[in-house]
Amino acid sequence: MSTAELTYDAEQWFATPLGAYLLAREQEYFDRVVADIFGYNAFQLGLTGHDLLRASRIPLRCGVDANGSASIRADFRDLPIASNSADLVVLPHVLEFSEDPHQILREIERVLMPEGQVVISCFNPWSLWGLRRVFSAGTRYPWRGRFINLPRLKDWLSLLGFELAAGQMRCYAPPCAQQKWLAHFGFMEPAGDRWWPMAGGVYFLQAVKRVRGMRLITPRWSDRLAPKENLAVVPKKVRQPEDAVAARTPLGGGQ
Repeated sequence: MSTAELTYDAEQWFATPLGAYLLAREQEYFDRVVADIFGYNAFQLGLTGHDLLRASRIPLRCGVDANGSASIRADFRDLPIASNSADLVVLPHVLEFSEDPHQILREIERVLMPEGQVVISCFNPWSLWGLRRVFSAGTRYPWRGRFINLPRLKDWLSLLGFELAAGQMRCYAPPCAQQKWLAHFGFMEPAGDRWWPMAGGVYFLQAVKRVRGMRLITPRWSDRLAPKENLAVVPKKVRQPEDAVAARTPLGGGQ
């Protein structure tokens, strides 16, 4: 499937009750997280028809995609963005539908400046959504994607020098096609974090690019350049008047 067909299929799916259910919870998460990340340049890779950076206070916000309503049209594996220039990159459901997710993560590591952050959302294979994919693989979005295990994605990020800052799971309700059934299972959403925290249909990861080995080197000043200590004059206590005269008389006793 071409990228244009994938984008069209995704937009059609997000217009369904199940897609709207997922999008509402993802938008809420991204709104909360990106509002606390500061900098100058932020990029959203994929799903540019939905502004996941709308709550960001970063002045320059750009959507990147191979087609659609993106500000920058590019292949995610070869981004036309300068190295060490991005403060924030959001990656909504890109890795599951890429033939080379490792290269996409390498590109994100390249464009992020030290201490820059990436926020990723992925479908969880160990959930009711993952079970639905087993019986619906090869059909339409999102079931045709290759869902990535959470521990595996953590390992990929760690190998690239990222440090995990936060994470969360959402969408605990079964992936029902009809709105009435989604409403019927609405009680599972608030109870999910308490009773089955690893079974959310979608998981989020927030990671920080760390650059190791950066250390300030201070010069070693020579002891010869240090100022000499000035010794203070210690007054001598005298008891008799002649002792005071003797104390003022130079050694040698000359008149």
